[in-house]
Amino acid sequence: MYLVGCITLDELATVMKSLEHSTTKEELQTMMDEVDVDGNGTIEFGEFLNLMARKMKESEAEEELKEAFKVFDKDQDGYISANELRNVMFNLGERLTDEEAEQMIREADLDGDGQVNYEEFVRMMLAV
Repeated sequence: MYLVGCITLDELATVMKSLEHSTTKEELQTMMDEVDVDGNGTIEFGEFLNLMARKMKESEAEEELKEAFKVFDKDQDGYISANELRNVMFNLGERLTDEEAEQMIREADLDGDGQVNYEEFVRMMLAV
């Protein structure tokens, strides 16, 4: 059944693809379920606007995290070292000892390589 002013799962897939968002069928279904308030399997215009607003906020947050990571990753090697962390914190007026900086890195360093990569940084920031 085709409803005027409503978006089906397939149409949502087309919209997301046109916005250059690669999404799986499962992700699309999750998005649909999140905003399909009346549970009819389609998204009305208001529900669609709600979904797009959420996606834009997620995209903005991701961009902000990338920019924040660049601030810490002074040598742009894709990792934050204890030294880089200490220097940035010093510039922010926070003096860390070597041990404090190393402890902060250890807490965020999930793979144990002694530094924080972007994925670890994101997990740490989202956990706050």
